[in-house]
Amino acid sequence: MSIIHVRKAVNRSGSRLARAGERQDTASRLLASAARKSYDPLVEVDWEAPIPAGLYGMTPEWSSLYGTDLWESMTEDQRITLTKHEAASVAGTGIWFEMILMQMLLRDIYSHDPSEPHVQFALTEIADECRHSTMFARSAQRFGVPSYRPKRWIRESARAFKATASGSLAYGGTLFAEEILDMMQRDFMKDERVQPITRTVSKIHVLEEARHIKFAREETVRRADGISWFTRARIRLVLGVTAYFIVTSLVNDRVYEAAGLDPERARAAAKANKHYHDMLREGSAKTVEFLSEVGLIGGPSKLLLRRAHII
Repeated sequence: MSIIHVRKAVNRSGSRLARAGERQDTASRLLASAARKSYDPLVEVDWEAPIPAGLYGMTPEWSSLYGTDLWESMTEDQRITLTKHEAASVAGTGIWFEMILMQMLLRDIYSHDPSEPHVQFALTEIADECRHSTMFARSAQRFGVPSYRPKRWIRESARAFKATASGSLAYGGTLFAEEILDMMQRDFMKDERVQPITRTVSKIHVLEEARHIKFAREETVRRADGISWFTRARIRLVLGVTAYFIVTSLVNDRVYEAAGLDPERARAAAKANKHYHDMLREGSAKTVEFLSEVGLIGGPSKLLLRRAHII
């Protein structure tokens, strides 16, 4: 082996060691944060408190019909009912993807040393996600709203993704789900027009999810480093498909009928709603910017991202 090849090998080895050290340092800080600020929603949320009349289930500007002629024609009671059901639908999509995320995390750390901080933080995140899923389910139950989930064929198709996704694909997909929900809930938690339960649930999720986003971003960068052009192209495509189904599953079609609306008319209004599309793009902007910087957005997948109003 030539001196040049030896130097390159040494540099690669040193770089890997440095990245490994950074990973453990980050995980240690996140574990310390989790020790300081973690919440038990069964205790922190007053589930027995009465549901005040006249308050929205979520910030109305995030409704898929806000700003449309149909929204203007609705009674205030219909708007309140719709936002309660839409909030439950968003939460149902969150539960669906959190279940996928927990399985991906477990597979990712399965063969790693549990004494390592990054493995311990992954386990901590799984525990957080279990509580979040229970919290989302219980909030919908408290409002007397059905458990909304993505369409059955989407849930079944996602089995392949959750069973095989790894590396930057798994963590990049996680960011699409976590960051748009984070943007929405930052509005919910500050909005005094919104039900107290929604505001408290949103606050807990935002505070704890900040750690998960930090972890996912660093793992995405680490895993995307040095991948082949073919692998990068494949990840871009699957990420585009994943993001499309996450965002288009946020609002279940059945929420419109629950608010006393004609489902077909409501779906058409939502599909043409520029305001809602702008909100989705704003909510996804940080994720798109970040994934573009690490080279995981591009090629044919952009067509799907545009169709979902992510870009």
